[in-house]
Amino acid sequence: MKEINELKKMTESHSRIYRKFEDIETLIEMGIEENDESLVEEAKKMFAGFVESFEALRVTTLLSEEYDSYNAILTLHAGAGGTESCDWTSMLFRMYQRWAERKGYKTEVIDFLDGEEAGLKSITVEISGENAYGYLKSEKGVHRLVRISPFNSAGKRQTSFASCDIMPDIEKDTGIEINEDDLKIDTYRSSGAGGQHVNKTSSAIRITHIPTNIVVQCQNERSQHKNKDKAMQMLKAKLYLLAKQQNAEKISDIRGEVKDIGWGNQIRSYVLQPYTMVKDHRTNEEVGNAASVLDGNIDPFINAYLKWISLSKGKNKNE
Repeated sequence: MKEINELKKMTESHSRIYRKFEDIETLIEMGIEENDESLVEEAKKMFAGFVESFEALRVTTLLSEEYDSYNAILTLHAGAGGTESCDWTSMLFRMYQRWAERKGYKTEVIDFLDGEEAGLKSITVEISGENAYGYLKSEKGVHRLVRISPFNSAGKRQTSFASCDIMPDIEKDTGIEINEDDLKIDTYRSSGAGGQHVNKTSSAIRITHIPTNIVVQCQNERSQHKNKDKAMQMLKAKLYLLAKQQNAEKISDIRGEVKDIGWGNQIRSYVLQPYTMVKDHRTNEEVGNAASVLDGNIDPFINAYLKWISLSKGKNKNE
């Protein structure tokens, strides 16, 4: 049923694009017949919108992997850089929040840990919407910030790092059986803004799967039982993905290569001083308006990544 609905949406999108193209053709013909330049100008404006819609539709055709249509679980961790990195982590979180708002997606914080002075040491958020994982898988990796830090009394330029991990939110029964003896379950007090209740009770849950050292955490529910259920769902999804892969190359397709959060491992750099530039080091996509990117306008990077991956897979098939 899900596949039928996806096909229906795709055909409806194609129909809308075709109708827009026909409308533009009609306007151009009318403008020529009536020698009306205003109609031609209107057609030019419509064509710009048509190109934008066509490009968006073309990108969705690149979302054909098994988990692309799923919701996403995004986790950010502060890296090298102390307080500056914690602040950078909170800036990235806001960037993804703003992007999700523009897409009409729902966001829900599952777990987070405040920085000691400012920002966030880590945060996990569920982003729900059509193709959320398919788009956000491009964001997995280390993100580097260069700016004059407000936390540096000398007013010097500082470089800081934060890592972004993306997983599809698999809610279906994966058939994964977990041995209770392989789990270390810790409870702790929630640090979120949930009123007095969350701070008085140890409702937050941290589960460590000892054989794989996978750690999942959840504190967004008032109930310890609900937090444990969500954490177990996340753990089963991660173990399912690991079990499903037969070699390191396929694992990297979903989990990505695990790298240190520091120099030389960044996928993207955000430079705010002495000039402004955001550059993706995989695709070489660049945007000069860093403020716009940090306000959630990351589609140019997502689209460039999806095209890059598609071309890379095509080359591998031909070799």
